[in-house]
Amino acid sequence: MKFFIDTANLDQIREAQDLGVLDGVTTNPSLMAKEGITGDENVINHYKAICEIVEGDVSAEVISTDFEGMVREGEALAALHPNIVVKIPMIKDGIKALRYFSNKGIKTNCTLVFSPGQALLAAKAGATYVSPFIGRLDDISSSGIELIEKIRVIYDNYGFETEILAASVRHTMHIMDCAMIGADVMTGPLSAIVGLLKHPLTDSGLATFLADHKKSVEKANA
Repeated sequence: MKFFIDTANLDQIREAQDLGVLDGVTTNPSLMAKEGITGDENVINHYKAICEIVEGDVSAEVISTDFEGMVREGEALAALHPNIVVKIPMIKDGIKALRYFSNKGIKTNCTLVFSPGQALLAAKAGATYVSPFIGRLDDISSSGIELIEKIRVIYDNYGFETEILAASVRHTMHIMDCAMIGADVMTGPLSAIVGLLKHPLTDSGLATFLADHKKSVEKANA
């Protein structure tokens, strides 16, 4: 399972990279705005900065909602760095853009996916990644994990190479549930990734080991 971090915060990206488990980054206009990154030139420079930190794929989202605009923006983004993946919305012209980029050999991430049918269309159009938003489905009392399960079955039935990128991951249980049902990738906040480290028995066990070691050292030096 690949681990992506969903942020535009360079410090958090560096911290995740330093852990040695980071495979890529996803961003969106909201995350850019959260970091105060505004204006086309600043956004472009920020994508370049992210690519200098991470060795894996970096999703960069288009703003246009028409085919010509998505193609224009996507080609410009893809030219920034070999690791850039063009993030395309799940709309009619988005499907057309996915096919266009697939034919050009440009990686894509189909975003804002909320149904198995949408995921099927994205795979048919040649998307590299499809991003079901599991947290947002949970927010409206629908099962995001169930959506991942259905997409997994469909893709396995027909041998689609599109990778399931579980997005809108909120916490560690989302990560574990996605791992158990076969999501190819998860993208979430640093807190969810670091949260996998935590267990009270690990903390208490380490405390016991250190205390026993201290006692043995004190006894040896007595």
